[in-house]
Parts: sequence; C-alpha cells; structure tokens
Amino acid sequence: MAVRARAHVYSMQPYRAGKPIEQLRQELGLTELVRLSSNENPLGASPRAKEAILQHLDRVHLYPDGSCTLLRRALSEFYNLPPDYFLCGNGSDELIHLFGVAYLEPGDELVMAHPSFVRYEASAQLNQAVLRKVPLTPDWRHDLPAMAQAITERTKLVYIANPNNPTGTIVYRAELEAFLQRVPNHVLVVLDEAYFEYVDHPDYPDGLDYVRAGANVVVFRTFSKAYGLAGLRIGYAVGRPELLDPVERVRAPFNVNTLAQVAAAAALHDRAHVERTRQLNRAGLNYLQAACEQMGLRVIPSYANFLLIEVGCQSTQIQQRLLQRGFLVHAGEAFGMPTFLRVNTGLPEQNERFIQALREALYA
Repeated sequence: MAVRARAHVYSMQPYRAGKPIEQLRQELGLTELVRLSSNENPLGASPRAKEAILQHLDRVHLYPDGSCTLLRRALSEFYNLPPDYFLCGNGSDELIHLFGVAYLEPGDELVMAHPSFVRYEASAQLNQAVLRKVPLTPDWRHDLPAMAQAITERTKLVYIANPNNPTGTIVYRAELEAFLQRVPNHVLVVLDEAYFEYVDHPDYPDGLDYVRAGANVVVFRTFSKAYGLAGLRIGYAVGRPELLDPVERVRAPFNVNTLAQVAAAAALHDRAHVERTRQLNRAGLNYLQAACEQMGLRVIPSYANFLLIEVGCQSTQIQQRLLQRGFLVHAGEAFGMPTFLRVNTGLPEQNERFIQALREALYA
C-alpha cells in the first residue's frame, strides 16, 4: 500500500510561485521586467533597516532570539502596549497558518468574505474546518451584516481584511463596531491590516482600539508592504496575551530570523520612509485610476497599494500581453474575478510606462 498523507490535504491547491523575475526576463528577451503583481514597495526598504542588517551580518551563524525580544520591545514602545501583546511570525501567512492550527478543530467554522485573501481559505481546509464565504457587497466591500448572520455556535474564527485584498476597499468604523457587538463571545475576530499604513480615510478604524478595549479581536500587521521588507518575511499579531498564548504553543521555536528582527525594529521608527511611501502610493493610485478611466476602464477605488482594473475581457490574455511588454501583473481569475487585473503602484515612470503598455495590450 502506498504511503498517503491525510486525505483532505490532496484537495488543497499548493501555492505555485512564479518563475524568478530574472529568469523570466531572460526567457522573454526583455531588458527590464517590472513586477507590479505582488504589492511590494517600489521604494524598497528603509535605509535604517539596511544599516541594521549590515550591522548584524556577523551574527547569522547564531540562532535567532526565539522570543523576538528586541522587536516586541520596539513594538511595545511604538504602540504603547505591553510586550506580551505581540507575537511575531514569518510574515502574516505564517500567522494565519498558526491561528488555524491553534484554534480550529475538524467541524469548526471559519467565516470570511469572498473574494478576500486566499490564505484564510487554506487555513480552514488544512484544519478540516467548515469554510463560510460571504460574498462582498455590490460595491466590493465586506458585507458585515451578512457575515454576522453567518456565525453559528461552531464558528471559531472570523477574518476581516481591512483593506481587503484583492479589492482594496475598507470597512468603516461604525459598521465594524456594530458588527463586533453582534459577535458571540466564543468567536475570535482577526482584523488583517496588512495595508494599514496606506489608508487615509477619516472613518477607517484602527484595530488596536478594540484590542485595548478588551474585545475578542486580534490584529495582524506586516513589514512586507509599506516598510519594504517582503523578502525578510516578518509580520506580527497584536492581541490579549491569553488569545496569543495558544499560538505561542504551536509556533516553531525560531520562526523569525535575526536579520528580519533587527531590520523590522529599525524600520518601525523610520517614519519619514513610511510617509514617502504613502505619498508615492497615493499619487500612483490617483494617476492609474485617472488614466484607466480615460480609457473607459472601470476601476475599484482602493485604499491599499494596488488597484483592481476591469479590462472587459479575459484578463489572463491581457496579462500575457503585458508580460511581453515588460510588466508582470496579477490576473483576477484566482480571485474569481476573471475580467479584472490587480496592479500595484510603482515609481512614477513605471506607472506611466504601464499605462502605455496597457493601451497597447488592450488594442493589440
């Protein structure tokens, strides 16, 4: 009899990373390939983060601090919360995985919006939980009343991506608070705020307010986006210690490497770099939206660092045409939105060249 893994594992779709960008560039015969598919920071990492990395290169032969003491202390000072309110992970992806392992048993339920970040769904599948996907509203926002209605006595986790990926839309403060009032005490609400630093709407809620108020809320944030440290894989959860304790018990002892820890601690206090990132992104969003609308394309207004653009046909075709012209973007088929492209903002000249390439791809 052949060796078999758990039966439900075979129903899961493995993550398939694309080819390395340099290999792809060479195969296509391009002098440059601009990646606008992964929601990365075009300004790169903070200079302070780079300096911290260089200062700690002679320590990479040593195991990292398994408790992330330096980084948790920096987060504690930055947010004025005790250090034990923070749990660090190998990006938000690992945190999603760990919360599923810690909280979900077979038959439990996970509630999420659809479309939203695909790793929530993977967490439910891995742990044999029942996945309850609630469609977005017609304006592509979380339908919080419907999500509250979907909660049952078996629900353990509710994920709210704010801003949402892939739509870039947000949940407003009043509607979130009304939702939280309806959530039973046996449910943990996770506010995934990976794009928190980009939002400039006056009614956007800060998830940490609900952590401080003692709600059954955990907030995820990351250094991969605005802080430009995607390659180091570093994110963190914020919540009451008793909510984080089960996850501490199941995580690997050295899940965050040394360079990620010191770079994140240094980047956290480089507010000038974050502000430059915010300004560049807002200008990029405004430019891309206006240019797309001039071409008669529908755009979903975004508060993240990417836009969803409806191209009016199968977006995989346009994706391939853009690739031939030196731009890597994300087709919406994976999100159940086959006529949309998701495109993150780049540097001004990259945005301008992308719009020209999009015109050519649409009318080729």
